[in-house]
Amino acid sequence: MRITIFGSGYVGLVTGACLAEAGNHVVCVDVDPRKVEMLSRGEVPIHEPGLDEVIERNQAKGRLKFTLDAAEGVAHGLFQMIAVGTPPDEDGSADLKHVLAVARTIAEHMTDYKVVITKSTVPTGTADKVRAALVETLAARGAATEFDIVSNPEFLKEGAAINDFNRPDRIIIGTDNPRVTELMRALYEPFTRNHDRLIVMDIRSAELTKYAANAMLATKISFMNEMANLAERLGADVEKVRLGIGSDPRIGYGFIYPGVGYGGSCFPKDVQALERSARAVGYESNILGAVEAVNARQKRVLHHKISAHFGGQLAGKTFAVWGLAFKPNTDDMREAPSRVLLESLWADGARVRAYDPVAMAEARRLFGERADLTLCASMEEAVRGADALVIVTEWQEFRSPDFDAIKASLSTAVIFDGRNLYDPQLMQRFGFVYYGIGRGAKVPTVRA
Repeated sequence: MRITIFGSGYVGLVTGACLAEAGNHVVCVDVDPRKVEMLSRGEVPIHEPGLDEVIERNQAKGRLKFTLDAAEGVAHGLFQMIAVGTPPDEDGSADLKHVLAVARTIAEHMTDYKVVITKSTVPTGTADKVRAALVETLAARGAATEFDIVSNPEFLKEGAAINDFNRPDRIIIGTDNPRVTELMRALYEPFTRNHDRLIVMDIRSAELTKYAANAMLATKISFMNEMANLAERLGADVEKVRLGIGSDPRIGYGFIYPGVGYGGSCFPKDVQALERSARAVGYESNILGAVEAVNARQKRVLHHKISAHFGGQLAGKTFAVWGLAFKPNTDDMREAPSRVLLESLWADGARVRAYDPVAMAEARRLFGERADLTLCASMEEAVRGADALVIVTEWQEFRSPDFDAIKASLSTAVIFDGRNLYDPQLMQRFGFVYYGIGRGAKVPTVRA
């Protein structure tokens, strides 16, 4: 099949690469000349395990191309996928200007039937706006070219996106035309051979499904963080509680790990956008507001623990920070808890020695050169001479370090574990003062 994807960001790149890997011919259109030039050379601007190999392989076979030429892209594909960003507007709602600009671009150049597919995460009702933009632009040209609109939201996890696309839990198809359902079924047939995972519904329900899924996962995270904070005040261990409730199949173990809050490009933006969508139709979503508030507070928990331990005297102290990306297996630092922590430490006059396996370049881009930040080449280098170790991201290589070496490198044997990687009793035997999240030690109240 011939497919065009507008937008070569995270969703567009993974979607294009995986569809090309299945034998389709894919053209990815982007407006950024530098990005298109990089991708055409085989350089991938994001970190996603396995993605660079898939892109390189399919470019070499002539099945994947990157271009600035929108007209070429529109002429190429029966399927026109919109995978551009929907950043938060000033009021927190999703900004659709890029989505609608692509819709108008498609209409400006199309000369035959197209299936226009929104892959971007968009509010309910966006398909109506896309349709209107297409109709208006076609009318201005005096054209009456047929098209159909499909909502086909993505459910990719950063760090596992290739596997998620190739072995999907579900493929949501929102359409009002049965003919389009069969076209979409054919498009995704290579990914559903073992089991039909297509779930077909109306367009508005498909649009809401994506937001509802992310909001539910974010709610589980915030709920567990709320329980962790309560466990500290009651002298309970939230990790034991997690095992106790996760064994209930109605709850499950997924997304109930306490920590320092969620980040990334999806959960914060989508929860906020869904809350604004509710307000737009006169509904006040108390749960969504609480999920946001708990998450914002949780991102300050580590700083609060650090400040309490050192009696509020952080000026001149140096902290080793392990993990900068918002989660493992990505270099994405958008809305990352590490950013809140670092800014808070700097505001108190502290210095930071940071290490992340893949996010160092992104950290350098975000923070630049500053005297109170040292970006280290290894986890061992980061702890050298620091007053305490702070763990923010649960990278695999942090799970079983040399604790004797860490203790020898630190000026004081203190660990603030924002991901509960270590056993408190083991840390005590190694001679560390250890702070986890919800591990039973009572702490001063965290103020909102």
